[in-house]
Amino acid sequence: MFTKLFTPKKINQCEIPNRLAVTAMVANYCNEDGTATDRYIAYHEAKAKGGWGLIITEDYAVSQHAMGYQFIAGLWNDDQIASHKKLTDTIHQYDSKIFAQIYHAGRQSASFVNGGVQPVAPSAIPCPWLRQLPRELTIPEIEQIVEDFGDCALRAKQAGFDGIEVHAGHGYLIAEFMSTYVNKRTDKYGGCLDNRLRFIKEIYTNIRSKVGDDFPVMIRFSADEVVQGGRDISESRVLAKLFAEWGFDALHVSSGAYGDHNKGIVSPMYVSHAWTVDFAAEIKQLVDIPVFTVNRINDPRMADGLLDMGKADFIGMGRGSLADPDLPNKAKAGDLTSIRYCIGCMQGCVGKLLVGEAITCLVNPSLGQEYQLDYSKATTPKKVLIAGGGPGGLEAARAAAIKGHEVTLYEQGSFLGGQFKSAAYPPCKGELATYTNWITSELDQLGVTIHLNRQVTKELVAAEKPDTVIVATGETPCKPAIKGIDKALVVTAEDALLGNVATGDQIVVAGGGEVGSETAAHLAMQQRDVTIIEMLPKICSDLDGVNKFNLMKILCEYEVNQMTQTKVVEILDDGVIIENSQGQQTLPADTVVIALGYRPNNHLAEALSAVHNHVIVVGGAVKTSNAMVAINDGFNAGLSL
Repeated sequence: MFTKLFTPKKINQCEIPNRLAVTAMVANYCNEDGTATDRYIAYHEAKAKGGWGLIITEDYAVSQHAMGYQFIAGLWNDDQIASHKKLTDTIHQYDSKIFAQIYHAGRQSASFVNGGVQPVAPSAIPCPWLRQLPRELTIPEIEQIVEDFGDCALRAKQAGFDGIEVHAGHGYLIAEFMSTYVNKRTDKYGGCLDNRLRFIKEIYTNIRSKVGDDFPVMIRFSADEVVQGGRDISESRVLAKLFAEWGFDALHVSSGAYGDHNKGIVSPMYVSHAWTVDFAAEIKQLVDIPVFTVNRINDPRMADGLLDMGKADFIGMGRGSLADPDLPNKAKAGDLTSIRYCIGCMQGCVGKLLVGEAITCLVNPSLGQEYQLDYSKATTPKKVLIAGGGPGGLEAARAAAIKGHEVTLYEQGSFLGGQFKSAAYPPCKGELATYTNWITSELDQLGVTIHLNRQVTKELVAAEKPDTVIVATGETPCKPAIKGIDKALVVTAEDALLGNVATGDQIVVAGGGEVGSETAAHLAMQQRDVTIIEMLPKICSDLDGVNKFNLMKILCEYEVNQMTQTKVVEILDDGVIIENSQGQQTLPADTVVIALGYRPNNHLAEALSAVHNHVIVVGGAVKTSNAMVAINDGFNAGLSL
């Protein structure tokens, strides 16, 4: 099935057992002083157990003022070495190799995460995301940072890492010096390309002088920063040849810099799979050292094909390793349908970091909990009844079955997945269906009994006599008291997405949050005339910046009319009356889609609690949330039995 994916290849003198690499991703699992925690070590150990050839850890800060996140790793003093030696010793119990990525965040930081100091940069230009004005570095400060990189690399070697990766991409400090997008200096570190590369060349020379010639040193850089005024592939071809000439042992070709208007770094589901691979392919033609490619590659066969075509030597699957740390072992065994594929949602791996929290994963609720999970069979198996076949109920069933309980799941509808099924219908979100497909298959293998079109009642519970009832009935759409809301032309967003109802050519969507905007995009792509009515000043206000940017492009391309600070006051037989600061007006409509939020569907939970002494309520039935919360709730509930 695979021709090259599971063949070894050397980086310098280090032989990597296969071509699958876990690329560096911030997890926020370390202590604030940069030392490794049991959580951090177990997180990486899961990937080593899963068969990844190379694990590249997240950014190791080269000084306490180099951090871009509050709980990342660091090797800026000798006291930190011991905890990270524990990490490498753990990984070396397996076949995997482990490299430490080292970096300085530069302007892509903030004073509250980097030791209380103002961020620094080549020039005083704020990061688009962090927006804190950085201070321009002096030459003596630059020289000290060069030493910091070399010292950090040496500590990584002393801590037992098999190599290091210098992070010179994604808009961090080294990338800032390399790019005229941020570097406006007129001294020896700015201006022409050689001056802009002086910083990284001095860093490489310093590192090599301290770790020796036989220790692998690779570099990650953005082939295209995908931002106005940033570097592109034309200059990166030159960089690649220079990096190889200087002595770097491998090139990790990535893309992007911080900012919403950028499809690089961590690409959302709106971006094509393997879209940066041709950057790596071009660079591979210019150098004789291994080349890594990355970004939206989540299928092992896709990865093997890229290797076969000679596009790269190693395939990075960072988020793929979050979704399923066992992906390599499953692929090698030919068990591809059991892989829990990354769906590109960005909710846990990026969304959590944006609010300063540790990463999670929507499809993998065990992520970050590896150090404390207990999958051993229950000594006294229970009879478990689950009400609801949405994400929370499905995950509760899986976890309870793993523990050895007898599990029966009831779903009042005709399909599993709940609202997660309709969530896959908007443009570019089709991969969401892979999670429902995967977990349904898992439940079948675990022997979970599933009843569709069956509603759980007090009478059913009394007849079945379960030891535990888990209520995962989710949420129901809000139906506010708008005059005419019960008219025939009014439909819910879910019904419109699923095709349960036919929609007309003139459509008004009431509600411009994520659900309403995505539904509008779905209908607009059918070449309908769509208008969004939203009471807030902007639509998509509940979306992160990157996903909002991509969804807005679709809405604009398909000419969706967006009326903000406006409300629907009445629904007519052939339109709606809206009201805003200019007064009232009537919009014609064949169909009115209601997307005005959700409320917990907790009636069953209240009824069953009166007749059963062990009822657990999870997900949206407790509080309006999202699929990630529901899945995590369900998993923890099932595992706790």
